[in-house]
Amino acid sequence: MPAHAILSASGSKRWLACPPSALLETKFPDTSSEAAREGTFAHYVAEKILSNYLSKEPLIENQLLSPLRGREFYSEDLIGYVREYTDACIEKINAAKAADTMAVAFIEEKLDFSKWVPKGFGTGDCVIISDGILEIIDLKYGKGVPVSAEGNTQMQLYALGAIDTYNMLYDFDLVRMTIVQPRNGGVSQQEKSVKELLEWACDVVQPTAARAIKGEGELCAGDHCQFCRAALKCKTYSDYCMEIAKLEFRGANLLDDEDIVLVLERVDHLVSYAKKIKEFALGEALNGKKWTGFKIVEGKSRRVYSDDSKVADTLTTAGYKTDQIFKPKELLGLTEMQKLLTKKKFDTLLSDLITKPAGKPALVPATDKRPEYNPVEADFKNLME
Repeated sequence: MPAHAILSASGSKRWLACPPSALLETKFPDTSSEAAREGTFAHYVAEKILSNYLSKEPLIENQLLSPLRGREFYSEDLIGYVREYTDACIEKINAAKAADTMAVAFIEEKLDFSKWVPKGFGTGDCVIISDGILEIIDLKYGKGVPVSAEGNTQMQLYALGAIDTYNMLYDFDLVRMTIVQPRNGGVSQQEKSVKELLEWACDVVQPTAARAIKGEGELCAGDHCQFCRAALKCKTYSDYCMEIAKLEFRGANLLDDEDIVLVLERVDHLVSYAKKIKEFALGEALNGKKWTGFKIVEGKSRRVYSDDSKVADTLTTAGYKTDQIFKPKELLGLTEMQKLLTKKKFDTLLSDLITKPAGKPALVPATDKRPEYNPVEADFKNLME
């Protein structure tokens, strides 16, 4: 397996924290999810839009997007979300060129950081270089997990690749790393000097990558395990998740504050881990694996009409009225309505008719970027609604 697949920029948070995980992951299949394929298509659309904008003879939007209609994942919603990213890029490109007539922009640029990571490279979705500043902009199309640019090792590795490629050609000492995640989190960015990034590369990245590519170093469990393919069978991660189970064997009858904090820190990992174990074990069992003490059975099911229209015809013929056998009309839910109208029309037509009451209080880590809950403000907001 090529080294760049082992020490990828996207998995850098994981292998920098847990070097042996890089080789352990290679023992498990790397399956592509529907969400990942949709993200790939979104990047393809974004590349076409930005490349067209920078071309000498740009096409009008209908000419550009018409060939894509009918493709899997194509929707007006996807185009709207991608537009949020491309509009942000175009705004930054125009600002850079206004400040520096020699500014340049590159789309889907290969960034090689193999000086520090064996065969390490990635793709910069949009790279802008102007007087004194290098900016890398990355589209994150996913909506499940918000991704912040702050401390983002993937973006910092991309920055190293850009520094190594362009530092001799252009004069810049500041690197701005921007993530646009239109479906969750909006825009975030961090800035670091070239000097800071090179120090990080030499002090942290290079020695850790050298250990990771050999499978050396200590296994270390934590939040970075979330998408690790080896997590299901990793004893270290299992121990990390199951640490709270050891509280049962404590001598005291009551948990102290430290015990409760430990549970809060680990319980989400434990729930997710247990669910994945069950899914993995079922998949293996369906492929013939026998688990001692377990068997496959047919799960619960519910009755459904085999043909709704025939049911309606039969009941109407039997003398039942339409209002007796059909539910009253009701508006589509917000998600379905937005799909029907497209995000742009939904916002234009209904933005003044949508309310959002204060959410229920939730206990989260102190690192969460949301402001601290204020019960007075929440009561006021609900009152105003």
